Amino acid sequence: MDSLRIHRSDNVIVALRDLKAGEDIIADGHHIILKDDINRGHKVAAADIPAGSRIIKYGCPIGMATEDISKGSHVHTHNVRTGLSEDGVYEYRPAAGSLPKTEGKTFMGFKRDKGRPGIRNEIWILPTVGCVNSVARCLAGENQDLLTGSVEGLYAFTHPYGCSQMGEDHENTKKLLAALTRHPNAGGVLILSLGCENLTQEQFKEELREWNDKRVKFLVCQDVGDELAEGRQLLKELIGYASKSKREEIDASELVLGLKCGGSDGLSGITANPVVGACSDMLISMGGSAVLTEVPEMFGAEELLFNRCRDRDTFDKAVEMVKEFKAYFTSHGQVVYENPSPGNKAGGITTLEDKSCGCVQKGGTAPVSDVLAYAQGVKCRGLSLLSGPGNDLVSTTALAASGVHMILFTTGRGTPFGAPVPTLKISTNTALFERKGSWIDFNAGTVADGSESIENAAQRLIDHVLDTASGKLTRQEVGEYREIAIFKDGVTL
Repeated sequence: MDSLRIHRSDNVIVALRDLKAGEDIIADGHHIILKDDINRGHKVAAADIPAGSRIIKYGCPIGMATEDISKGSHVHTHNVRTGLSEDGVYEYRPAAGSLPKTEGKTFMGFKRDKGRPGIRNEIWILPTVGCVNSVARCLAGENQDLLTGSVEGLYAFTHPYGCSQMGEDHENTKKLLAALTRHPNAGGVLILSLGCENLTQEQFKEELREWNDKRVKFLVCQDVGDELAEGRQLLKELIGYASKSKREEIDASELVLGLKCGGSDGLSGITANPVVGACSDMLISMGGSAVLTEVPEMFGAEELLFNRCRDRDTFDKAVEMVKEFKAYFTSHGQVVYENPSPGNKAGGITTLEDKSCGCVQKGGTAPVSDVLAYAQGVKCRGLSLLSGPGNDLVSTTALAASGVHMILFTTGRGTPFGAPVPTLKISTNTALFERKGSWIDFNAGTVADGSESIENAAQRLIDHVLDTASGKLTRQEVGEYREIAIFKDGVTL
């Protein structure tokens, strides 16, 4: 298959392979003679499009033609502009349909004393301030010999914050670190402080509210003579406690998936994102949960999600989330549509609407059950929207803080990084899967190749998800690519 018209009302088609000018391709039974070379993932005019007319893809407007575009011509940034603005009036038009219940599955995970089970049994070191990052890294590196039993790893998650922050910035750091402390993938957590930072241990404990003192330990480096020796002793205690946990059979309804894309291309909204959406629907139909974030990459497609909100209250919260993010942009003198990235454009994504319509495909068709603030934990089953930016490191950290067990990360260009939780990379095209086998876990390019349907690929993906939940390592975990990034928007003292 050379090309694809995604929706019957589209006036563009998407190239599924590199095409040459002069080629005669067939789209929906109609011949189109190409006037330009068209790279895979890029768009071709399926009909003459007058200047000022809307470009339609996914059945939605993704921009406006800046000049007359003839049938068979390349449609991209040179002849299309965004139709977005900072303004937006939203009306609730309920279109949420319920998913049919399906037969449940299970995975092998770790039951916890309270809350959801974990899919990993790791020890995490979380600094409350960047001043002790080196201590955290030393503790993680020098105490690997302590690992025993079912404990699967010892990791430090460093960051530059926790001091010289004010207002919302300070609150974000405190809330996010406390949320990570509660994460069920951590069988034990060492909270590492300096002693003079703004984010005091007392503040942190107040935010954490309650904890199992066998699972969470605290170390203030200024209060001890040898922080490395004291830290080793605390890690030994944490590992001794966590090592008693064993994998047990757990219902898949307990799983929570994070949905994310990065390094997207023109195939993202056609292959990997819809496959992830169908996989998410499958899990939710079993009683499980999924979380979708990247609010700026909902701009232009937000109403597709708004109309799926289960009730008016959820709709109002979703609208407020989007409005707050638009205000965040404009308060810094920035336009809301300064997106996609150069890599996105090289891959065939033209405008933010184009990117957003493809991005929201990851959310499947499930009703939106809740809207979460940054660093807020998942509260109910089903599909939740999470407030957070599009930046890969910041948004995956936010997903981890919300309590997702793993992240399904779609990409058309590839990226090696990983969040604190397993980050399963899904390629939009087969070439990437074959070229970057050390980065990519799952190939959704089979959909573009015509060898597999979205439904079959999603079934294959849910099986891979359950294997990962049962202990199969992602490529990111094998490479030990793990880090966090905290959302910052304020003054540094």
